[in-house]
Amino acid sequence: MDDSVRVGVDVGGTFTDVVLVGPDGLTTAKVPSTTPQHEGVVEGVRVACETAGVDPAGVSRFRHAMTVATNALLETEGAQTALVTTAGFGDVLAIGRQDRPELYDQSVARPAPLVPDERRYELDERATPEGVERPVDPEAVRELAADIDAEAVAVSLLHAYAHPGNERRVAAVLREELDAPVSASHEVLGAFREYERTATTVADAFVTPVLDRYLGQLATEARALGLPEPRVMQSNGGIAAIDTVRNNAVTTALSGPAAGVVGASAFQPDDAAGLVTFDMGGTSSDVSLVREGGVQRTTDADVGDRPVRVPMVDVETVGAGGGSIAWVDAGGALRVGPQSAGAEPGPACYGRGGSEPTVTDAALALGYLGPETTLGGAVELDADAAREALGALAVEADLDGPLAAARGVYRVANATMTRTIRSVTAERGHDPRDFAICAFGGAGPMHAAALADRLGVETVVVPRASGVLSALGLLAADERHDAVRTYRTRLDEADPEAVRGVLDDLESRVLDETARPDAATVAFEADCRYAGQSHELGVTVGGFDRDALAARFHAAHERAHGYRLDAAIELVTLRATATVAHEMPPIAHHRRAETDRQHRDVSFDGEFRETPVLSWGSLASGATRDGPAIVAGGESTVVVPPEWSLAVDERGTLRLEAQQ
Repeated sequence: MDDSVRVGVDVGGTFTDVVLVGPDGLTTAKVPSTTPQHEGVVEGVRVACETAGVDPAGVSRFRHAMTVATNALLETEGAQTALVTTAGFGDVLAIGRQDRPELYDQSVARPAPLVPDERRYELDERATPEGVERPVDPEAVRELAADIDAEAVAVSLLHAYAHPGNERRVAAVLREELDAPVSASHEVLGAFREYERTATTVADAFVTPVLDRYLGQLATEARALGLPEPRVMQSNGGIAAIDTVRNNAVTTALSGPAAGVVGASAFQPDDAAGLVTFDMGGTSSDVSLVREGGVQRTTDADVGDRPVRVPMVDVETVGAGGGSIAWVDAGGALRVGPQSAGAEPGPACYGRGGSEPTVTDAALALGYLGPETTLGGAVELDADAAREALGALAVEADLDGPLAAARGVYRVANATMTRTIRSVTAERGHDPRDFAICAFGGAGPMHAAALADRLGVETVVVPRASGVLSALGLLAADERHDAVRTYRTRLDEADPEAVRGVLDDLESRVLDETARPDAATVAFEADCRYAGQSHELGVTVGGFDRDALAARFHAAHERAHGYRLDAAIELVTLRATATVAHEMPPIAHHRRAETDRQHRDVSFDGEFRETPVLSWGSLASGATRDGPAIVAGGESTVVVPPEWSLAVDERGTLRLEAQQ
């Protein structure tokens, strides 16, 4: 078996993207996403292998990112779940926090708990942060198990993050008595804050049966095709084995978007402070930051307005994609998304029965896409259907015809995505003008330069595989495993031996999950805060040294908030991360003898201009030219407006520059 043949597959809301890297270079494929998802995954691999002339049995590495857990949480279509908790705390999941999603909206509704009241069970037990006061009775657990009728069970006992003895016993008995997976909070999230720990554990239980079924089906189909067992992208941007993610299902809640950010990070220009990664697909757009060559991560994320506190790539998502539906609200204003036409029936121009106008229909009407464009190599576009849908929208919005509606849809979608980019840059103290934008996804390169103009960004990079960059990012991703434990103490009173003991335990846990412990590096981090604060900042630990840790925390607090305090520092939570490094496979750009697609009329600034349409494969490394231009690739289309230029590097990456 040739170890150089590697396949990455990313499932999106509209298309399933495939990248195959072999001895002859890069092969890509894009097929419509399916329900169930594994059918589209297998079909995409077949198409890519056939195109590359590779036997699927010759593939040495198969990596996968999916939306199974994400969809289950967003659509609340996971397993019927029960919650077992300490007596008196059954309503923690429903009470949540006192904050509201919208501060001034008195009518805003919180999402319903994933576990209704009738499936919450309470046990007589109690532990304090200092130790167990009242052990749990195993017979009481067996009696409770007889009453549970659920497909999955979450166990979250009070202070189990510090002293999990009772919770271990409860989980062990339930696993003996029930034919259902059991998620225990000290295994899922060994950190304090009762609501967030319980909600994350419930989310893990809720998606575990769904993910387990999917991965089982996919592994079976992969074996039948001769493929190796797939390794799966986690939300933290790291790859893990199937058995690992089956036992930690909630760690895949942001699988697909994480792969895209990892892939984009390999294309940061040397002359930029960082990258704004902009992934616009069929259903949504995902935005993240890459700074100092590193992907930014968070442990403070929500999925479907519910807290999921496992480490994740820090991604902001907005419901504005190529398939987002344009509509008119009650006040007569034109809106775009978050509703999407999806893959079936898709935008009106797909000719599959869709009749509502979308961003893709607007792009076709404005000339960014041409009638000759085929999406995913299979979907031919119907310009008449797009104009008909936009015409109906124009009547409803009181606009002057389909073109006016198309321009409105394009501007509204761009305004929405611009706000999202500002939320991860300017609103976090970063000047977007210091960054380049890396545009990818099926629609990202079509909008990127327009967004850059709004933000004052002067550089846009578009990788050769931009339409399937999340799939390519899978092949570059490191193996990564995380473990966490709350250990609260004043830093100046911390017992170094006790802290090192916790760090050693965390190190053992992450190395146990690693496929090659001998090749892994382990990094440690501590969440700290000033005494009296309710939020923490993460700082690297290295060898535990109180003075060095205090100095790093003061500096981090000043960078994040603009000041430091002469106050006691609290050590709150310790984290460990094991990483086995992988590199992006080498990708060379080979110019092919392709005929450029002549010219077509394209709308810029409200006027149509005759614009050359270039084939990406016809561009030689080192080539440059001024805009306007359209560069058509197999999976995405790049729009180069007037007053912009483009250059091609040795990997086939396009660099767009705003002209002064």
